[in-house]
Amino acid sequence: MNAAPTFPPAAHDFVERARAEERAGRLDEALECYEAALYRLRGAPNAAAASALMRWVGRLHELKGDLDAAADTYEAAQAVAVASTSLPDVAHVLNCRGILEFRRGRLDVAAELYEEARRLASEADEPRLMAMVDQNLGNVASVHGDHADALRSYERSRNAYERLGLIDYVGPLLTNIGRVHIELAQWADAARAFDSAEVICAHANNPMYQVLVRVNRTRLHLRRGAFVRARSACDDAFELSLELGEERWLGEIHMHAGVIHRESGRPALAEHEFQRARAEAEGRNELLLGAEIRVEHAHLFRRQERNRELLECLFEAHEAFAQLRAQHDLADVGREIERLERRFESIVQSWGESIESADRYTRGHCERVADLACRLADAVGLDRRALTWFRMGALLHDVGKVDVPAEILNKAGPLDDEEWSIVRRHPERGVELLAAVDFPWDIRPMVLHHHERWDGSGYPHGLAGGAIPLAARILCVADVYDALTTTRSYRRGFSPRVALEIMEEEAGRVLDPELFQLFQSVLLPDIGSQEAVSRGLLQLGLPGRTIGFDERRPPRSAVA
Repeated sequence: MNAAPTFPPAAHDFVERARAEERAGRLDEALECYEAALYRLRGAPNAAAASALMRWVGRLHELKGDLDAAADTYEAAQAVAVASTSLPDVAHVLNCRGILEFRRGRLDVAAELYEEARRLASEADEPRLMAMVDQNLGNVASVHGDHADALRSYERSRNAYERLGLIDYVGPLLTNIGRVHIELAQWADAARAFDSAEVICAHANNPMYQVLVRVNRTRLHLRRGAFVRARSACDDAFELSLELGEERWLGEIHMHAGVIHRESGRPALAEHEFQRARAEAEGRNELLLGAEIRVEHAHLFRRQERNRELLECLFEAHEAFAQLRAQHDLADVGREIERLERRFESIVQSWGESIESADRYTRGHCERVADLACRLADAVGLDRRALTWFRMGALLHDVGKVDVPAEILNKAGPLDDEEWSIVRRHPERGVELLAAVDFPWDIRPMVLHHHERWDGSGYPHGLAGGAIPLAARILCVADVYDALTTTRSYRRGFSPRVALEIMEEEAGRVLDPELFQLFQSVLLPDIGSQEAVSRGLLQLGLPGRTIGFDERRPPRSAVA
């Protein structure tokens, strides 16, 4: 078992002062003391002490949010450890690097570093380090949503800490265990874990985790919908953070406060807290937290029907998701990201519905078109990940209509030239609204070109045939079908079968003929089932289901 590093007298006092400052939450002062100790090791052949000091300096940089400085320091620490051929020191540095990569969102890289650290720790007979690594492997499993695996890793770590008499280490670990129980909706187990963690962290005088326990209590009450208790826990977390000078969890504290105010009908206070939370998350490079804050903030804008601010907030959330995705080599970055994506999609859908509310004839249009277009895109062969973002584009395809006056959208008669020119600008306006967003899958061609026509007679650019992006051609088919089967201000809707007959006449002029044939094959079984149900009801003497409103064929402009 590797002995703790020893320091020469000139460095020892600075190390002790640094530890005291760190326990008190004074990170800048602790950093200065550790660096002073490191300076005093010059010329002393003590690789273990130098590597340990570099690790501790790196950890403080990480806690302060300077991840680049932490990475540079860990790299230097690893070089010293490798040169000294000390397996425990190398394992410690690998564990620190894993924590940093986890913080950056590179979960696969973090897991690889942890596994190698654990292997070396086992080879060097370092049970304490093995327990620490098991705790970190549990964190990776937790973010991926592998809760059973996370709990196994955490329990392995807890048992080792208790065997070694490292009770102070158990407190922070219990906060992680409690978070997993929250995800599993095991409220009593979560509360017990936090109760024990709070006692241990207070006894150990560990301010960082004392605050975190109360932050997690707030999350527990929020998930249970107990907003009064959540507010009390959140206030406690904030006050303790100020009292102890522990600022690491302020971003999450302010986010929870924003949710509490939003759910309690105090929108001005909620917005103030979300802004503070975002500033904290950005200052500490907390990408996952930043994405979650933006989604919660977007919920506030949705309730207030502040569509422009909602859209901007969604864009920022999307950028955060894109950064997280770019920093993982895995195609699936874990269930937590997928959960946030589902919430994001629900907000996009709600935003689209709020825009459609200006047009009493097209409510639900974006969602119906998205459903139809995704069925066709799936038949074409888009993979699951592409379909996720294809659906986002379909939901947002009419986003530019935010600038079209409601009186034009609802006009019963024909549009005059000026009104028609305003309507025709909505694809380009939509692209302008989306211009700042680096989507993981480019949806802008769908927004810009869904009114292009196969023969080149569409707008805004008059593209023809294969020059029209495939995603826009797919969307066009679904858009035309929904337009035909929905009652509009100027005509009543058509039955599904009549709509397909009309579209067949337009295939090769308005629609991509091959895509239309595929669309028919996808849709006809559903239409046949609907008609069979109606025939059966009529045979029983019951009213048949109304499939369409008007069997008359419209003029060619019906699909414009």
